[in-house]
Amino acid sequence: MEYGTQMKIKRFLRKPVVTYLFLAIQILAFVLMTLDGGSTNMVTLLKYGAKFNPYIVLGEWWRLITPMFLHIGFIHLLMNSVILYYLGEQLEGMFGHLRFAGIYLLSGIAGNLASFAFSDALSAGASTALFGLFGSTIMLGQTFKHNPAIQQMAKSFGTLIIINIIFGVFSSSIDMAGHLGGLLGGFLIATAISVPNPVKQWRNKRLVYGGLFAVMVVVLAYLGYLNTPISSFRL
Repeated sequence: MEYGTQMKIKRFLRKPVVTYLFLAIQILAFVLMTLDGGSTNMVTLLKYGAKFNPYIVLGEWWRLITPMFLHIGFIHLLMNSVILYYLGEQLEGMFGHLRFAGIYLLSGIAGNLASFAFSDALSAGASTALFGLFGSTIMLGQTFKHNPAIQQMAKSFGTLIIINIIFGVFSSSIDMAGHLGGLLGGFLIATAISVPNPVKQWRNKRLVYGGLFAVMVVVLAYLGYLNTPISSFRL
């Protein structure tokens, strides 16, 4: 491979390419849904993988992943896309591409599991994963206490977290269980996989927080299944 080509690849990989990929997926999904009945149509949402508890109980566990890339209406897509772009620009370079992707996807799953456990409403949106990224900034703030730039970033995102939670409390259309589940999941999984310190105490901390994340997933899945008895719905 020519040197010039290698440098172009390296420059490209310095960009938040995972963020761009996630943005492309959710925009493509929105276009497809719009052409296939509309993104606010319940039948279309179910077809493309929105979170719907009865279907999850029947074995469609992929509905804990696909809602992260679906949005209900253009404003919903626009708001979450802007937030994802901004967070990705800030965080993907800090965590690295694979860790960033892991935090986003795993915290999104945790948020959707929390929604599965505590809300029976059909839902979709990247907010569960975005709150996971917010949670990861809490971890960064706790880990790099003597880094002024990271502390300022953590405080700024902390303010956004509080504003979003307050707004969610007064809005019945917001899935607070999903948001809070994503927030906690993001903090736990970011601590488990992303503390860049080889000291033994940090390795132990990773194991503890990884274990807590696993327990969280199991408990939420159990509660979701428990709260959605098959006898309570009809297909």
